[in-house]
Amino acid sequence: MTTWHDLTEELDHWSDAGRIATLWWRDDDAARPDPALDRLLGLCTSLGSIPLALAVIPKTVHQEAAGAILAQDTATVIQHGYAHQNHAVEGERKAELADNRDGHDALDELVIGRRRLEAMFDDCFAPILAPPWNRLAEPLLAQLAGAGLSGLSTYGPRTHANPAEGLAQVNCHIDIIDWRGSRGFVGEDRALGLALDHLQGRRSAAVDATEPTGLMSHHLAHDEASWQFIEEFIAATSRHGAARWLSAGDAFERGSGT
Repeated sequence: MTTWHDLTEELDHWSDAGRIATLWWRDDDAARPDPALDRLLGLCTSLGSIPLALAVIPKTVHQEAAGAILAQDTATVIQHGYAHQNHAVEGERKAELADNRDGHDALDELVIGRRRLEAMFDDCFAPILAPPWNRLAEPLLAQLAGAGLSGLSTYGPRTHANPAEGLAQVNCHIDIIDWRGSRGFVGEDRALGLALDHLQGRRSAAVDATEPTGLMSHHLAHDEASWQFIEEFIAATSRHGAARWLSAGDAFERGSGT
């Protein structure tokens, strides 16, 4: 059983080594005005202006939602695909940017989506792609920079800081939703275990030590236990001297490998 004490102990190890455990927070599926979005944005403020990378769906984002996001000065908008539409063939895992799609069509949509987000969010937008379902057809990697996207975020420890020319990758590692079971909170033991797995892996160089540890949330799927964990996790790490929360921009700059 992984506990909050285990998390503190791990951060103590970072402190003893004179190192800082960098973290970042990405929330997916923002598009429409919703009480859950309001709660998410309010949580950033109540937790001491914690930076948030908000993955926004370009095709369906509402102007009212954009206004709420722009009013939260610690939020950075990144691109959540184009329409969050599944294009995978039957029997394969869901993906918008699937292997079977025509690459030109997929890239054209990404460019349209990027331009829409740039127009709506201006300096609040960072050209980072968080593919829906965290999946991206391998041939598209080399094309993202040409589509105006300089960053990529999926899930799990990265294998390359720069998987293609002009592209930096910083992933998430702590998924708090039990997608294959209850579709609610995955549980404290599991969520903390994911955090420790990545932090310990970084400290021991079993995974890329320069990749910030990413918390991934989905505000529309949260139950009360999900919200409570986010609050407690951010509070516990924020009060420890060996942990530092980064904005999306800082996460990609510090973890770019360049």
